[in-house]
Amino acid sequence: MNNQDQRSGLEIAVIGMAGRFPGARNIEEFWENLRNGRESIRFFKEKELEEAGVDRETRTDPNYIKAYGYLPDIECFDASFFGFSPGDAFKLDPQIRLFLETAWQALEHSGYNPERFQGKIGVFAGGCLSIGWHAYLSAAVNPGSLQESLQQVLLSDKDFLAAQTAYKLNLKGPAYVVNTACSTSLVAVDLACKNLLFGACDIALAGGVSISTFEKRGFFYEEGMILAPDGHCRAFDRRAQGTVFGNGLGIVVLKTLERALGDGDTICAVIKGTAVNNDGAAKVGFTAPGLEGEAEVIRSALRQAEVEAESIGYVEAHGTGTALGDPIEIEALKNAFRTDKKKFCRIGSVKTNVGHLNTAAGVTGLIKTILSLQHRQIPASLHFSESNPRIDFENSPFQVNTELRPWPANNGPLRAGVSAFGFGGTNAHVILEEAPPSGARPAGRSSRLLLLSGRTEAVLDQQQNNLAQWLQANPDADLADVAYTLQVGRKAFSRRLAAIVDSTADAAVVLTGRNNGGVLRACAAERVHPVFLFLDPELRTTAVCRLYAQEPLFKTVLTVVLGILETLEPGASKDLFDPVGRGRIEEEKAELLRFCLDYAWAQYLMRLGIAPTALCGQGTGEFAAACLAGVFSPEEGLKLVHGFGRFRRGEIKRGALKSIADHIRFQKPQKAFPSHRSGQWIRPEEALDPRYWLGVPKSGSEIGAVPEELKQDPYVLFIGAGPETGREIPPRPVPGADTPLHYADLFREDGERALAELWLRGIDLKWEELYRNQSRRRIGWPSSSASISTASRPSRASARITA
Repeated sequence: MNNQDQRSGLEIAVIGMAGRFPGARNIEEFWENLRNGRESIRFFKEKELEEAGVDRETRTDPNYIKAYGYLPDIECFDASFFGFSPGDAFKLDPQIRLFLETAWQALEHSGYNPERFQGKIGVFAGGCLSIGWHAYLSAAVNPGSLQESLQQVLLSDKDFLAAQTAYKLNLKGPAYVVNTACSTSLVAVDLACKNLLFGACDIALAGGVSISTFEKRGFFYEEGMILAPDGHCRAFDRRAQGTVFGNGLGIVVLKTLERALGDGDTICAVIKGTAVNNDGAAKVGFTAPGLEGEAEVIRSALRQAEVEAESIGYVEAHGTGTALGDPIEIEALKNAFRTDKKKFCRIGSVKTNVGHLNTAAGVTGLIKTILSLQHRQIPASLHFSESNPRIDFENSPFQVNTELRPWPANNGPLRAGVSAFGFGGTNAHVILEEAPPSGARPAGRSSRLLLLSGRTEAVLDQQQNNLAQWLQANPDADLADVAYTLQVGRKAFSRRLAAIVDSTADAAVVLTGRNNGGVLRACAAERVHPVFLFLDPELRTTAVCRLYAQEPLFKTVLTVVLGILETLEPGASKDLFDPVGRGRIEEEKAELLRFCLDYAWAQYLMRLGIAPTALCGQGTGEFAAACLAGVFSPEEGLKLVHGFGRFRRGEIKRGALKSIADHIRFQKPQKAFPSHRSGQWIRPEEALDPRYWLGVPKSGSEIGAVPEELKQDPYVLFIGAGPETGREIPPRPVPGADTPLHYADLFREDGERALAELWLRGIDLKWEELYRNQSRRRIGWPSSSASISTASRPSRASARITA
């Protein structure tokens, strides 16, 4: 039985993720720490605490434990990236700051640009109550009016976490804040899955963040509470005395499995089932764990997933290392699994690595387990040597995983469970399954063009290095899929890089700087006014055929207009694609083909999202300009060009030519183009007059070529199909750009280089149009700090915000 046979139709795909955890700036570092068995709890030195403002009396107190799951640089934030003023950014809860940055990185990891995605993206998240931040903010800021007080609440209250994220990233699906204490982020995942299945959104961001302290701080140990006296979390061990808290956050990007497979997404793992419940009053106290509630939520998740408990090979436990909680959790798992089979399921707790991340704890365990499924390895649960005497592992399905071990498949896909139990009794459990085999897909458009961008040169350099390192580590990656992801899944910023490469190995060499000739860099103009030129008298047949073979979109638009031509002049286009026949194309056919090619390349660029501000043409080129401006249809334009050719060759009289023009329904132009009579912009009454079109001169006339005002406009980029077209266009300096816009020849080299040059100069293309009806995959490669500028560490006086 294959995976597809076992699908219920309720599966959710994890298509991207991002996070920051103690000791790890990103997912990759997090996995390295896990697989190497590192504890990431920070044990502070005396001097560190003194410099952080911890007084001597506190530091010397024997119950003061100098440990915490520390997250560095949480005060650094690139405010301008998200459109915050420095003042507002200062008031913004650091949890919202970090969540915004991580949400952006998670979307980039999934290969989706929220500004270009056509569906709805939802946000489901929660943060912790940040008492320290509110106290600090109240002391630092004194709102002078009711409006300022309201603005401060909107920026500093964690309850606006999801709404702020939706607003700043322009996400139009549901935006919910969740708060169920320690289970918050896993409950957010459950809520996101249900909204996806209900159709409320097409993609969902789900996760949580917890920033409860902003300086290097320890904590006071109190007997009977949940914090450990030595700063170590020893889940399930007889020495366990509690946990240690930490700062961190994680976000997963979700989509229904059916859509993810159809859209060619990279799938990290599959959520087979989720469940949430509450203990009610069936426990000894409000904050105490409830055995039956925990058991039932696990049973519910297994029922929704429609899988047997014995197919679960690993459980990421809540595992806080408390004397009460750990035995209850294991007993609940035993009750939920209901099997006599022994020790087939490994168990562990990420809290032994990074501490208890409060509202981010659940998603942290989820991400750990997803990484384990991806790498087919189970990391060690730390600090375990002998089990808690109240836990009978020998007669249970479970055993604590104490070392990194392989996770081989055993008669089916790898599966795992992830638990999170919150103060107050809200329990959550998720059943995960490894990603289905990607399988073969039909060959699609094969691009070799890699695009990267950033808001600064430093960020662009970082992006280049990140991609080079990833390609070196993944030599089997499909280059065309990487190119596709970079083209359609990333927002374009002003600092841009393009590289045309031959293979994945070649890309790694080019991007590491050992072959800089293959890398093009530019600072894009802040605005561009594209103008299409139809002035070249030559018929660029070789270049046309190259683009026709390379780009299915160009082939489609050219095939349509050539089909119209064949109804007027059968056989007119047959020599176009014949290497021998190209040299003997007759002049009368060349005029018709020139119109077709001009129309096709312009339509090709317009389909890619380039909206010309003007169109300039001579002779046949003026007919092409008028057609693209909406004065007449391509069929009518070809009839006029065909009639003119016959008239000039003496095959018909002027009256017959006038009759052709009289039968055309001329329309007012929708775009500007110059008149051959005056060289000024054509007036609507001219374009509507059939007599005007009887006077169009042959190509080569100096009148009406390019109005002087366009030549002087520094923001105009002329685009044409041939070198002759651009010779009369002088370069002009462009404000904000490092190269003049000048002229772009679509047919100078291969089509991808031409598109790269347009993009480098500041034209943002609809790259997805090149892949319409094509089959490609989005590749989830890490972008580390994404396109966000690396924020320096400002002083306290400057509010620690980079604008």
